[in-house]
Amino acid sequence: MDYESYRNAYFVDPQPEARFDFIGLHGIALFFSDYDAALAYYKEVLGPPAYVEGRLTNGWRLGNIWLTLFPASSGSPQNAEIHILVGTPQEADRLHKAFLDALGMGGEPSDELMYEPIRYCSVTDPFGTDILIVSRIHQDS
Repeated sequence: MDYESYRNAYFVDPQPEARFDFIGLHGIALFFSDYDAALAYYKEVLGPPAYVEGRLTNGWRLGNIWLTLFPASSGSPQNAEIHILVGTPQEADRLHKAFLDALGMGGEPSDELMYEPIRYCSVTDPFGTDILIVSRIHQDS
């Protein structure tokens, strides 16, 4: 299916009016029962955090949002998926590989139609958090 057919099949036209003036996401907070192991994993993948408040709050700037890790009082994140947007399909593949190299699990990257043409790279961290790495695929006009 080409993108125009896909758009016509799945998008509402006209688009419904937004109820709020959304700008985007400000951040994602994840809570881990094995906080030290989760912190080590994310440091291995993303490098040192850009925000550290004591030992128990660490955050990384991901474009225009923050990813912040906290210790959990019980359990790790459940029924959550983080969507990370990167600039190019090659960068999506590179980040996907970094998560897998740090012992995450995931399938092969693929190109999909999801709201728009994207590179889709799915991974699950060792603590059960699902992460979707996305890059827009620019269509030639």
